[in-house]
Amino acid sequence: MYSHGSESLIKQAREIQESELQKFYSRLVKLLQGKDFGHETVDSLQRLHLILSASKYTRTLPPELQKRVQSLLSSPAEQLQVLSSAVLRETPPLSGQELNYNQENVSQLNSHAAALLLSQAGSRADLSSLCAQLLRSLESRSSEGPSHSLTHTLPILNTILTHSPQCLTEDQETLLSKKLVDWLRYASITQGGGASSGGFFTGPRSRQPAPIAELDGTVSGDFFTVLCVGQGFTDDQWMNVYSFSMLRHWLLTYHSVSNDSTTADTANRLQLSLSLSHSHSFSNDDRSEIDGSVVSMVSATSSSSRLLPPKERLREKAFQYCQRLIEQSDRKAHKRIDADLQKACLVEAVCILDCVCVEDASLVYRTFPCIKALFGRLSSDLSFARVMLPIAQFYLNHGEMAAVDCESVWNLVFGRFPAELFNDHFLAHELLRFLRLNLESLQLRVPQYTHSFPNLLKLLAWDSPAAVDDFVDLLPSLVTAGTAVELLHTLLDLPCLSATLVLQLRSACLPISEPGGRGLLSLDAFRNPSFRGLFLFLLRVEAGSGDTIDRLGTLHELLAEVADWPRVVQCAQTVPVLLHIFFNTVTTVADEKLLAHLVLVMLERSSLLLIIPKYIKEIHRVFSCHLLRLCKLHPSLVVDQSHELLEFAGATANVYSKEEIYTHVVWVLGEYLSVSCDSRCSVRLITSCFEALEAVLFEVTSSAPPPGAVCPAPRVVTTLMSALAKLASRSHDLIPRVSLFLSKLRTVTRGGSVAWCSDEEDLVAIVTRGEELWSLLKAPGVAQSVLTPPPHVTTPQWHRDINVAMPLRLRALTNLTHSQ
Repeated sequence: MYSHGSESLIKQAREIQESELQKFYSRLVKLLQGKDFGHETVDSLQRLHLILSASKYTRTLPPELQKRVQSLLSSPAEQLQVLSSAVLRETPPLSGQELNYNQENVSQLNSHAAALLLSQAGSRADLSSLCAQLLRSLESRSSEGPSHSLTHTLPILNTILTHSPQCLTEDQETLLSKKLVDWLRYASITQGGGASSGGFFTGPRSRQPAPIAELDGTVSGDFFTVLCVGQGFTDDQWMNVYSFSMLRHWLLTYHSVSNDSTTADTANRLQLSLSLSHSHSFSNDDRSEIDGSVVSMVSATSSSSRLLPPKERLREKAFQYCQRLIEQSDRKAHKRIDADLQKACLVEAVCILDCVCVEDASLVYRTFPCIKALFGRLSSDLSFARVMLPIAQFYLNHGEMAAVDCESVWNLVFGRFPAELFNDHFLAHELLRFLRLNLESLQLRVPQYTHSFPNLLKLLAWDSPAAVDDFVDLLPSLVTAGTAVELLHTLLDLPCLSATLVLQLRSACLPISEPGGRGLLSLDAFRNPSFRGLFLFLLRVEAGSGDTIDRLGTLHELLAEVADWPRVVQCAQTVPVLLHIFFNTVTTVADEKLLAHLVLVMLERSSLLLIIPKYIKEIHRVFSCHLLRLCKLHPSLVVDQSHELLEFAGATANVYSKEEIYTHVVWVLGEYLSVSCDSRCSVRLITSCFEALEAVLFEVTSSAPPPGAVCPAPRVVTTLMSALAKLASRSHDLIPRVSLFLSKLRTVTRGGSVAWCSDEEDLVAIVTRGEELWSLLKAPGVAQSVLTPPPHVTTPQWHRDINVAMPLRLRALTNLTHSQ
C-alpha cells in the first residue's frame, strides 16, 4: 500500500492538465539544452517518469524532448542513464528510430541503453541486426575506437543472447568463439595505465609497464586470468574478465554436441584431444611467442591446436583457463576479498570443466587428476563447502566413466555438510538445488543418498519455510521399503530435531548455568550425559541405527518448554504436508507386511508427539485420512492388526484425547471386519470386537466425562453405534444386545439433558441415528444389505451417476412419498 503522500503525488500526476503538461515539457527541454545538469534536472526527470508511469494511457513525448532524453543514455552520470532509460520505456519510440544504434554510435551503448533496446525490439530480426552491429564493433581492435566500446559491448551482447539465443547465425557464433579464445588466452600480461608513478621527464626504462602479479604478490609467469592483480588493467584484460564471466553460458547455449554428428567426427576429436594431452608440456602455443607470455605446465599445448575447429578450440582454451585458475587458487591471498574471489572463481572453473567434459568425454581423463587433487586439498576445510558441490557434480557426471571411487565425496556432501553447516542458508539452498537437479542420478548411482535422510532433514528442521518446497520434491525419492518405517518416525520427530539443533548451537556458545541459577532446563538436559543418547539419536547422520527410541515420552517432557519457539512451531507446520506425501508414496513401494507395520506405528505414535496441541491435532487428522486409505486398498490389514486395533478402540481414554483417529479406527473395524473382506474373519473375532466397542459405548453414555475433558463429539457416539450395528448384522446373535442398548438410549434421553452430551441438537441427532439403526436391525437380512452392501452394489453407485435415469427416479419417488 502507498503512503498518503505517495498517493497524493500519483493522483496529481494522473490529473495533470494538458496545458500544464506542455509547459512542463517546454521547461524540461530548456533544462536539457544546458551542459550541466543539476538537481532541478534530476527532479524534473523523476516527475516526468511519474507522470508517464501513473497514466492509464501511453503518452507520447514531443520529438525534441524525446531526442534530448535519449541523448542522456550516453551521459557519464549513471543516475541520468537510469532516469532516461526509465522514461523512454514508458513512451513509444519515435517513428523510424527504434533500434537506431548503428556502427558509428554503437560504442555509446551501456547496460541501461541495452535494456531499453531489448524492450523496444519488435522481432528477432531487430535483435539479430543489433547483434551483428555489436559483433562488427568487437572485430575492430581497441586502438581503432574508444576503449569504452570493447569493455561494454560483450556484457550487452551476453544480455541479448540470454533473452534470444537464436539471433546469431552460425558464422557469428564462430566469430565470437574465436574472439573469446583471443581474450581468454592472449590478453596482455602487463599492467594497464596508472602503474607508473613517474613525472613528465620520467625515462623510458621507468615508464615501461609493470608485469601483472598473482594474488600472493609474486610476478605472474603465465597468461592473464581473472585472478591476476595489478594497479590497472588494459582493455583486453577487461575483455578477459568479461569473457570468463559469460563462458559457461556460451558453452551451454551454443556448444552442445549435435545428435547428428558422425562417429568419425567424434573419433577424430577424441584422437586430437588425446594428442593434445600427451604433447610436450613446454611447447609453445600458436600465439604464445607473439604475445611473449611464459607458458606453464597447466596451459601448455602443442601447436596442433590450430587444427581444431573454432568451437573445439574454445573448449580447449576454456579447459586451460580453468586449470590455470585452479592452480592460482592454491596461492595465499593477502586480502579477504581476494580469498572470496578465489572461491567464487573455483566454483565457476569447476562448473566450466564439467560443462566441457560433458561436451567432449575425452577431456574427462585430463581433468580428473586436477579435480581429485582439488578435492583432496579442500575437503577438510568447510569454508570451501560451496566449491565442493560443483566438484560433487563433476564426480556424479563423470566418476563412473573414469572409474574413480566417489565414496569420500558423498560422505562429505551427505555427512558433514548437513550435520555441521545446517544453519548456512546459502549452502542449504545450493545443496537442495543440487539434489533436485540430480535426483534420478543420485537414486541410481549413490546408495548413500536414501540412507542420509536423518541428516538431510536437518536442513528442513532448521529453516522449514525456505526448504519445504524442496523436500516436497525430494521426499518421494527417500521413501523405500527399507527406510519407510524409520522415515515416518523421523518426520514425526522433526519438531524435536528443530529444537535439538537450536540447543546444540546454544550449548556451544552459552556458558553452563550455575547451580540454583535460572536457565533452560532443556539446555541442561542436552548437556546431561544421562539424556545425551536421546539427543544423539535425533542428530544421527544416517539411517539404520534403529527406527526410533524407547524414551520418546521422556524426550518430549525435556523439550516441553521449547515447544513454542518460532522455529519449532514453523517446523511442526510442515510435517502434515510431508506426511501426506510420505503415505501417498509408500503405498506404491510397500507390501502388505510393511503397511501393517505402518498402521501399528500410527497407533503408537498418536500418543507420542511433541506437546503442541495444534500439531497433535493435525497429525491425528493425517493419520485418520491415510488409515482409511490403507484399509480400503488392503482390507485384510484390519484382520492382520485386529488385536492392536481392538486394544486401541477398547481404551475409553482415547475417545476424549484422540477423537479424530479413534473415530476412524472404530469405523474401519465396523466396515472391514467381515468375511466378505477377509475369509479369516471369524464369528469369535467379530464378537470380541463387538464386546470391546460395546463396553466403551456403554461407559461413555452412562457417565460424565473425566475431569478436564469435554463431552465426546456426537460423531464418536454415532460411529460406535453404527459399528456395533454392522457387526451385529454379520452375527445375528448380537442383534438383541444392540437393540437393547438402543432402546435404553431412547428411554434415557427422554428425561432431558444427559451428562455426556451438553448440546440438545447433538443429542437429538444421536437418538435419531439410534432409532434408524434399531429399525434396520428388526429385519436382519435388510440390515446387512444396507449396512454392509456387497461390492457389486456399492461400486457402480448408480444413485450418484447423473448420466443414468436412476437418480431422477429416486428423486421422483422421494417427492411422491413426501407429498403424501
